[in-house]
Amino acid sequence: MNTPGPESVGRYQLLASALAGRLVEVAPVEVGSPSWTDGMTIFVDPDAEVVDVVRSVAVQASLLSAGSLSPEMGANLGGRAAMARRYLALEGHRALKAQEDLLPAGVCTLIDLNLAARTRSPTDSLTRAASREAIADPPPIFGMIRPRKLRPADERTTAGSAAQHAPVRQREEDWRELDDAGDSDGPVVDRFSSPVGGGGALGRLLKKFAGDARSGRSGSPAADAATRWSRSSNRVAATSAMSSATTPVADGVGGVERRGTTYPEWDVFRRRYRPEWCTVIEVDEERANRAPFELPAAHALRRPLARLGLDLQRQHRQLQGDDIDIDAAVEAFVESVAGSAPDEAVYIDSLRNRRDLSVLLLLDISGSAGEPGTVGQTVHEHQRAAAVTLTVTLHDLGDRVALYAFRSRGRSAVELVPVKRFGEGLDAVVVERIGALVPGGYTRMGAAIRHGAAVLEASGGTPRRLLVVLSDGFAYDHGYERAYGEADARMALAEARRRGCGCLCVSIGAGTDPDALRRVFGTAAHATLPREEQLADVIGPLFQAALRSAETQRRAWQRTERTRDRLKVDRGAN
Repeated sequence: MNTPGPESVGRYQLLASALAGRLVEVAPVEVGSPSWTDGMTIFVDPDAEVVDVVRSVAVQASLLSAGSLSPEMGANLGGRAAMARRYLALEGHRALKAQEDLLPAGVCTLIDLNLAARTRSPTDSLTRAASREAIADPPPIFGMIRPRKLRPADERTTAGSAAQHAPVRQREEDWRELDDAGDSDGPVVDRFSSPVGGGGALGRLLKKFAGDARSGRSGSPAADAATRWSRSSNRVAATSAMSSATTPVADGVGGVERRGTTYPEWDVFRRRYRPEWCTVIEVDEERANRAPFELPAAHALRRPLARLGLDLQRQHRQLQGDDIDIDAAVEAFVESVAGSAPDEAVYIDSLRNRRDLSVLLLLDISGSAGEPGTVGQTVHEHQRAAAVTLTVTLHDLGDRVALYAFRSRGRSAVELVPVKRFGEGLDAVVVERIGALVPGGYTRMGAAIRHGAAVLEASGGTPRRLLVVLSDGFAYDHGYERAYGEADARMALAEARRRGCGCLCVSIGAGTDPDALRRVFGTAAHATLPREEQLADVIGPLFQAALRSAETQRRAWQRTERTRDRLKVDRGAN
């Protein structure tokens, strides 16, 4: 018999958190006892078979996600064991049906479609459970409801937030040798490679579970009821690593196909790329989500950014400069010989008076961004405010700027939301799109960075390009966890920098551990700040460091390519 044992039931925490939509612990209960939950921890029989533990965890977590175990429901069920069993029978099937696309295959067989269709909400189930309607007892695997053990909602939120920001204790062997694999930038170092500022720590890394649910699904990073997964194994057919493809996408809409662009993904464990592995799809946020949003004042960032996007341009007929303007000098000599006062502006000077910077901002709107921030607002609100402030400032300065938001729902559905494209103005439509951004889904950061860099190169239109990623630095998705996701994000940034694109990564309000940011962003310029108001103090030097590092990397890469070309020619000649 394959049983997890008391010490290892915690590995199902990932499954529980993903299904519940927030961080949930899994702990052992007395052997032979039914499973139950207090709203913060799911208690399961450690002596049960693995498949039964997975089912028990899935049922209890789905009840939490569906709102079936709210304190209000618990108060109505208190002291009524028979009514609680009838309620569990109805709500258990309804909750599982609501999350059918997220469930491991072995759990879906538990769903009784007839019972699931008899109720639409916890209140409806409670009414039916209190009536004389015939309702069969729930399967034993559903466990039980202990109404008086349910924690109050405010206690759950506080404890969940504290646990989410607990320090990560990642295994050293997972990432010890990843710097040279996932971030092949070489020895380029600048003083902003280390995080700026301080704060708390990255959320606890959820452990991988076994059995039917073989790939990681994060809890808090995907705290979103609309997140749906497909168990389809269809592969994306494409002719290159960045080719268009028509890919079925499971996002709650059956049978809908959307066109996307495929990208490779770096597999750090095999030390090679997985070609055509991820599909990026540009989508619009639902109009139903759109809320009023007012553009912030951007005066604080104007001064540090004012001179960064200026290109050197040679100006003739200057009073001083680094070269002689021959035409002006000849005219001055002729005027002097003719007895007229000569013009003294006979020099050529290099002046910065032409904007040559294009910036693409990538805003993380995954589920983890909905967590409470270090100061008052959520992480999403902090980072959205910073992204909008940067967009407004750069637009007012005359730079070419675009703003995209990103999240993922598996490797076949990495979604980018174009909030403001290059060439668009800051009109009412853009403001409406900003207000519609709602956190949800996961964070497949590498694919989003590759697509953002491709858009920047294709549409930026300037020699100096900068990609700015605003994220809590938690790279996580289905099969995209721990060192694998971190190394792929680092590699995507390294690829962009080698092609001459500056990369800057900022985490605002998340209290992310600096070591975690370093593992994700590598030697790319990055900072972590408690609030967006502090951005003005560091944004100028961060932009300079990112652009300077990208230029150095681009030149080094070009030298390497030229050396390889010469070696090929020499070998061909011999």
